[in-house]
Formats: sequence, C-alpha cells, structure tokens
Amino acid sequence: MERERAVDRLESLVDRVASEPMPVPVREVWAFGDVALGLDPVDRLDVYLTKDVIMGGDGDAAAEFEAEYGIQGVGTTVDAEWATAHPDRVRTSDNGYAAPEKCLAAELVADDEPIHLEVCNASFEDNVRQRLKGALARDAYEEVLDPRGVCLWVDGTRDEEAFERLRAGDLAMPTLPAALGMLGADESAANEAADVLKGRRAEQEGSSVRGDMV
Repeated sequence: MERERAVDRLESLVDRVASEPMPVPVREVWAFGDVALGLDPVDRLDVYLTKDVIMGGDGDAAAEFEAEYGIQGVGTTVDAEWATAHPDRVRTSDNGYAAPEKCLAAELVADDEPIHLEVCNASFEDNVRQRLKGALARDAYEEVLDPRGVCLWVDGTRDEEAFERLRAGDLAMPTLPAALGMLGADESAANEAADVLKGRRAEQEGSSVRGDMV
C-alpha cells in the first residue's frame, strides 16, 4: 500500500484500540518493519500490540459461552462482554481455548489486508531482546523480531510526532543486521537472521498474527 495509506491505516488501528472494546486490554501499539524504514510503497504493515491479562475473570460468562458455542476461555483469556457482543470474531487456539492474539486480529484486521500483528504481554523492546536471545541460543532465527520499531500509543497517550515522522519517512534506521548486532548478535548470526526474516516475509500474504508470552 502507498505510504500515506499505510500510516492512515496505523492511525485507524490506534483509534480503535484507544476508543473501542477489545478482546483483551491493550497497553502499547508499535509499528515496525517497512513503514518504520520509510519505504514507499509498504509491502506489509507490521504492528506490535502489548496486551494485558484479564484480571479476575468471569466464570459464569465462561460457562455460558462454552455451553452455547463450545469455546473455552471466554471471561478468562478474552473479555466476556466483547465475546458475547461479537461471537463471530472469537478465534481459538489448537486446544480449543479462546486465543487473545487471534481474537485481536479478527477484531482489527481484514483477512485480505497485508498486515501482520505481533501480540505479546511484554513491551516491544523487552520482547525483541527475549526473542533474539532465544533465537541465538537455538539457532532459531525465524523467531527474531525486527527491532526497528516506533511507539505510536502507550497507556492511552498517542505520539503525534511519531505519526508525523512516519508520514515523512524520515526516521533514521540501521539495516536489520546492524540493528541485531547492536543487541548482541555477532555478524554471522545477524546476517543469517536477516536472510531468514526476509524469506519469511516474501512468503506471507494477506493478514497474519503471532502470539507470544514472556
């Protein structure tokens, strides 16, 4: 999508997270990848959401929803009021429980949009470091998260300057191998990880989502 349209889409995502009920509470919204690098057009829009857990839960709502739809976890893993209002958007993991990251994707992104969501309970910066550490330890470079991100919204506050700079495409970002090197990867591992991520991106079509816990 054209850069201007891509940033407009980011703004609409932030607007919805800030003003509408979500499957789980969202604390941070970051943009990373092509849009942070100043590319035009943007092949894929990468968005990172930091989610909070649902405190307390609602056992009665969970039982009612499971009885009607056969899905567990509503009221504990995702918000019961949201799920009751939007049962068509409730998505599950392989074990049949409501999956927060998949529900967020169903709420925010159309299936055919070239948008990738990363959803985690940890902040973007913390997760970047944790993912890189694990990837280096296991040579699992597909787990690396591109660290070149821009915080757009945190705890109810929007960073208008960040949006302006994204529109202008004037954020100074290093190459991906250089960025990974700054975080502790040696040159060989950083280059290999960058190649793996490039290959994965080339294979992606439409919307996609990845959930993570730290």
